[in-house]
Amino acid sequence: MNILYLHGLGSKLNEAKRVRLQKYGKVFAPNIDYHNIPNAIEWVLGKYADTKFGAVIGSSMGGFAGYYISNSLNVPALLFNPALKTRSTFQQIPENTGDSSSLKQLVIGQRDPAVNPAETLDFLGEHLNRGTDLYLHLRPEMEHQVPLDCFEQELKTFFKRL
Repeated sequence: MNILYLHGLGSKLNEAKRVRLQKYGKVFAPNIDYHNIPNAIEWVLGKYADTKFGAVIGSSMGGFAGYYISNSLNVPALLFNPALKTRSTFQQIPENTGDSSSLKQLVIGQRDPAVNPAETLDFLGEHLNRGTDLYLHLRPEMEHQVPLDCFEQELKTFFKRL
């Protein structure tokens, strides 16, 4: 299976998480400069236009992009602290991302100081397709950074659902 991993703002996929992801398939993890590429979603879709993905995984700003890419490609998504409602840098939301009902597993750190958990839940209430197979895991101990053990647990749960 091809897996698209989208990192957060000013971040990248670290080797420990890449190793965990590779247990489930071939990992594609583009470096995205969200500050200088205001249409990152379209940029990623264009870059991988000929690649069929089985899953999209994203964190923070990558979770935001992953939400819309998942909808556009109609593939399942695992999103960690996705910046769905507000972001610190402008990003265009393409009109062609559709309203997919593909599976979404969101992992939200309740102590996240960067992405407000209440705003994420508010966004979901306003925008989620009612046919979406949604799994929501609120983690009271988690802040913005996703600890490796949490990442691994959520990957295991996500890929069992596919």
